[in-house]
Amino acid sequence: MSETSTSSKRGVFEAVVCSNRQIGPGFYRIRLEFPGEGAKIFARFKPGQFAEFDLSTVALPAPELIPESLRDVAGRNILLRRPFSFCEVTSERGRTFAELLYCVVGPATVRMMTLSPGDSISVIGPLGNGFHIPKEKKRVLLISGGMGTPPLQHLAQVLSSRADVEIIAFAGAKTAKALPFESRLDEISQQLGFSIPEYARYGVESLIATDDGSAGYHGFVTDCLLTWLGETNPAAEETIICACGPEVMLARVAEIAIEKNIDCQVSMERRMACGINLCQGCAIECRIPGSNETLYKMCCQDGPIFDGREVVF
Repeated sequence: MSETSTSSKRGVFEAVVCSNRQIGPGFYRIRLEFPGEGAKIFARFKPGQFAEFDLSTVALPAPELIPESLRDVAGRNILLRRPFSFCEVTSERGRTFAELLYCVVGPATVRMMTLSPGDSISVIGPLGNGFHIPKEKKRVLLISGGMGTPPLQHLAQVLSSRADVEIIAFAGAKTAKALPFESRLDEISQQLGFSIPEYARYGVESLIATDDGSAGYHGFVTDCLLTWLGETNPAAEETIICACGPEVMLARVAEIAIEKNIDCQVSMERRMACGINLCQGCAIECRIPGSNETLYKMCCQDGPIFDGREVVF
């Protein structure tokens, strides 16, 4: 049961697992339902916001199912909640469903592999600030690196209802196997520019970039973006870039945006232990407009979405 009233912006809720399926090597997608009061609150969850999950009581999988690289650390106690953004949120007839994508990389995500339909998880949220797309923007470029795709998939879902907006997604990874998506569409669909099913379902074109050239553009996703901008030369005042991924990638995206005079929003990542600005362990150095000075903002409260121009990378 929630610890806040329905008029509050956030609270502690129980989410019920509907499904938990593997979509690739080490990649899983969970579908959750927020019943009762949680359905009302999470129906307003904005792309780019996040929620904190309590995984301390989730059981470990059988030893043989734990990736060999994680067997030494898998048994560690989970003391802190883990932050996740959703890749899809749907609400109808008083029921709200949310899907999240995760990669098995540590003791918490190892435990998530064992979550089954009917299991409950304690969730704090919605937290933070999401992406904001001004009405004058007619073209939105979504740039993801590795596991940065969830909030951008959610943004694509929300923006797909706007007929006046063109959306193009760029997704990068080291290799094709490291792309956190389900199997790609057929060859014809790829040639038409709809190579990523998670975006194609919303009618969103997509481009893939891999460092080793095993899929799509051979090189960094930021180079793919720069090439596309050079070929299309979109009107800067009508275009906005939204990015999520490794910080080195975000820094380059922000740099490109400044060079092209295009507005840019970046989703920053820090260890957000509490998610509500109590521990103050997620500081982001930001520029003060009109001066050479900087200040620190909290990723969990002031972000995780920031203007690309203000972040000191």
